[in-house]
Amino acid sequence: MGADFNEPQRQSIVGIFVMFVYSLQGYAKALWPILVIWIFKFDQINKGYLLVGTIAVFAVIGIVSYLKYLNFTFYIDQENEEFIITEGIFNKTKTTIQLYKIQQVNINQSLIQRLVGVYELAVDTAGSNKKEGDIRAISHELALDLKARLLENENKKVPNNDDSISISDKILTDKAIHSEAPFIKIGFLSLLKIGITSNYIKSFFVLLAFFFTLFDHIKQITGRDVLHDENIEDYVDKSQVATAFLIFFIIFFLAVIVINLVKTIFTYFDYKIARQKGSLLLSYGLLNTKSTILKPEKVQITSITQNFFQKKLNVLHLKIKQATGGEKEDHKLAIEIPGCDKLEKDAILKLLFQKIPEKGVMLKPNFRKLGFSVFLTIGLPMLGFYFVRDLLMEELPTIDYFVLLFVVFIGIIQFFIFKNNRLYINDDFIILQSGAWDVTNKIIIPSKIQAITTSQLFWHKNINIGSLTLYTAGGNISFQLGNFTAIKQYVNLWLYEMETSDSNWM
Repeated sequence: MGADFNEPQRQSIVGIFVMFVYSLQGYAKALWPILVIWIFKFDQINKGYLLVGTIAVFAVIGIVSYLKYLNFTFYIDQENEEFIITEGIFNKTKTTIQLYKIQQVNINQSLIQRLVGVYELAVDTAGSNKKEGDIRAISHELALDLKARLLENENKKVPNNDDSISISDKILTDKAIHSEAPFIKIGFLSLLKIGITSNYIKSFFVLLAFFFTLFDHIKQITGRDVLHDENIEDYVDKSQVATAFLIFFIIFFLAVIVINLVKTIFTYFDYKIARQKGSLLLSYGLLNTKSTILKPEKVQITSITQNFFQKKLNVLHLKIKQATGGEKEDHKLAIEIPGCDKLEKDAILKLLFQKIPEKGVMLKPNFRKLGFSVFLTIGLPMLGFYFVRDLLMEELPTIDYFVLLFVVFIGIIQFFIFKNNRLYINDDFIILQSGAWDVTNKIIIPSKIQAITTSQLFWHKNINIGSLTLYTAGGNISFQLGNFTAIKQYVNLWLYEMETSDSNWM
């Protein structure tokens, strides 16, 4: 017999400690710049006041955590078919989740939860782009029982035919993950390859933002502008500025690679994909372990990303988006599979689509798309530079060389974006190819399109070009300035398929 969820249930008693740790982490994230300054000025701080303040903060967080634990309950209202969570201290919040809207129930475990022997149960629905329900301290057995109860409603929605998946296939738990032998394991070497060949720009700006934020807080607290300190000339000779800048750039670039590599390994370590009666069960994580279910019928957009280095190393990045239903697309909800090789990619795609998607008829954008992109990214910045060039020349006489480098670099990027931008169409799939360095192929099935919009500016009518946007429950894809006659012909076919399709993907 499973647990009785008809009556309000509380989290495990160690939930008090879990809430305390998460609350402490939240305050630490918000106040980290001040904490860094305190560390550097530790000798100048009154140790008595520091000790009293620290004890007071810990006491307040402890009391708040205990009250949160007491007021957090959850149960299933069988009569109304709803999952209800109540929480809050002074302002009580009641979250009601209709069972038929539940898309995913994931059981995760962070390092803190692993230490105290509890799990987190997260509920995702089709009406939001975030986790609707989150129980952070629950035993493994109770989590499995609750997960099964929350997913029972799927048996009512799935038709009884050969292509449908029964309730026994849908209530997949962590026990199934261990009982089914994984057919794909992403090894450490594959993670190493993907970690050093991806996300350069994202990691660069994250690190850059960190340094600027730190310098800004140092200036606010100490009154000293580190970035414009006149005494910096005492440390670096003017003749060595170029060499120092080059060394700093190399160190910064290496730091970006290391950060991205560490993040990739910690997030996706021991990535396993198991197969059970048509569904995928995924588990991964070094410190924070996560297990989730991927159901082919709910897949909306499948993206395959690969750059030149990854192609040579035979690795790629898969991203699979299911129905979110939120106003904005949430990238955190996408299921990512990094470090696949070509054979593993084909095996996953065949399980998701029953066949490997192939590129069909190709539509390419008009050259005016390239001209407009060059105007926005090069023409407008150059126009602005023209008005301030004389002022900048006084401070940096070699500014023209940097501007030339900028024009050449952006020009090459825009050319490859235009060259790689293609829309491929066949009877079963629509594939949008895009990107300059990281080339991405987004795959959707016409029957899963929710809405279609086409647009054409009046000055594009004579040259017969226009734009297309396809809307799905997992996000949108757009193709601009293609042959408008061909676009309208395919739109008519897709609209007919949307109206006649009886596929169940929610």
